[in-house]
Amino acid sequence: MKLPSLFARPITAILLALAPLALHAQEANTVITSEGEAQMISTDTETTITFRDKVLVTGTDLKMSCDFLQVVVRRKGDVTATLGTIDKFRSLLATGNVTLIQGDREAACGRAEVLPEQDRVILTENPVVVDHDQKTRIAGEKITLLKGQHQVLVEKPTLVGPPVKDLGFDKEKKPAPPAAK
Repeated sequence: MKLPSLFARPITAILLALAPLALHAQEANTVITSEGEAQMISTDTETTITFRDKVLVTGTDLKMSCDFLQVVVRRKGDVTATLGTIDKFRSLLATGNVTLIQGDREAACGRAEVLPEQDRVILTENPVVVDHDQKTRIAGEKITLLKGQHQVLVEKPTLVGPPVKDLGFDKEKKPAPPAAK
């Protein structure tokens, strides 16, 4: 959807406000494209932007695709302005065929919520995270990534990793029977 030139500056400001999606210190613009419509709705305190159909987000060391994307940013300044000044990124909700690629890690799921105020990303609807560097794959009902805590919480996990090295047990030797009580 081509937006009138009236919206060109606010959209650019919103995209620049989304730059915190990239988790590294390098600064680069975050760009969101879609083959469907984009809609912006503002209240006195927030602006919600939705994108539909083949949504693609690219930023510093980040690439995400999905069918639907909703971005919420806090706004400040004149509450009577049609489009307020962007303060900071509040949340992101991606649904439908979500894929996230950042560095050597990839995630796929049906729903991803990015909550920077809580320093967490929540993946649901058959989430899978693959770390190519570590040669691991984890899946579960819900995967929560906690930024800065080096923590991942997985409900009903299945982990696939590299093989465990041989612990030196003799394959030919039968185990001893348990001791009688």
